[in-house]
Amino acid sequence: MDLHFENAWTLFLLWLVPLAALVWRGILRRRQEAIARFIAPDLQGKLVPDVARRARLWQARLMTAALMFLLLAAARPQWGHREETAFRRGRDLLILLDVSRSMLATDVHPNRLQRAKMDLFDLVKDLRDDRIGLVAFWHGAGLICPLTTDSAFLRQSIDGVGLHSAPRGETHIGAAIRKALEIFGEETGNHQAIIMITDGEDLRGEGLEAAREAGRRNIPVFTVGIGSPRGTKIPDADDARRSYVQYKGEDVVTRLDNESLLAIAQASGGAYIPIGTADTSAMTLGDLYKRHLRNVAERDFVETLQSRRIERFQWFLLPALLCLLAVAGLSPGRLATSDKGRLRRKIRAND
Repeated sequence: MDLHFENAWTLFLLWLVPLAALVWRGILRRRQEAIARFIAPDLQGKLVPDVARRARLWQARLMTAALMFLLLAAARPQWGHREETAFRRGRDLLILLDVSRSMLATDVHPNRLQRAKMDLFDLVKDLRDDRIGLVAFWHGAGLICPLTTDSAFLRQSIDGVGLHSAPRGETHIGAAIRKALEIFGEETGNHQAIIMITDGEDLRGEGLEAAREAGRRNIPVFTVGIGSPRGTKIPDADDARRSYVQYKGEDVVTRLDNESLLAIAQASGGAYIPIGTADTSAMTLGDLYKRHLRNVAERDFVETLQSRRIERFQWFLLPALLCLLAVAGLSPGRLATSDKGRLRRKIRAND
């Protein structure tokens, strides 16, 4: 038998059972000694009948047994298995993360991409019951993590994402949004949403049209802008001879495009969250969840059959309750009432 205790720590309290038995035994012994000191032996049988002594003895035994059964029930014993269909209630959310070269800019510490990843780790904690997927985009978009409730796998995917996670070239926000719509498929509903984290530089200029398409499908795009609108240079990770990325001999300057990200959010029915260069402690993606994502409707997700252990605590709880009821039935008050009733009947019979 596959015996399992969900609250196994409760079993360490079973030492209270023999302790309770010793306490009860000591109380009964002291009571008997007190009676012996004040009542003559030949009167003890009349004043303290055997039925009362036996009742108190049985009370002690039953209380000890009740305590043992209650502790076993509290430990939640389980054995046997049954197959159950698991249901979860949540949303379908796709995170689009910009991994273009401009996300290496250091106007946010340590850089835009690392800051975005740190905020995503915090956001995943708030989205425990939702199915979340991750898409990395640059010139094209690639699915890094499919929609899943496995938060550990999602965190691992976020941690491993980088410039290598999407095809290089011109930043293509439109391709990222259309990739998300493709992943959602033909299914429609108000339980889906897109979270796009980027500096907003859309070199292909197709993001707004893709956002309108998402809006027609009732899928809001929540854009998160990261970086400085004043602009900064991009460190060159490919060429050790140059400090910054250059184009035609000039250093490339990247800027946060607030206007484009706001337009994309409004076209899809979403919202724009301008993190900018704010310190991590001042503003995080947790604000996105508190203000907006909680308003996205939830739905029931049917998960695969799961094998669950069968709870058996009731097998111990019932005898514990029966023991306690028996203790109440043997209480001194009920015994005294019964003795008085018998005495009245004897008096009436003599009359």
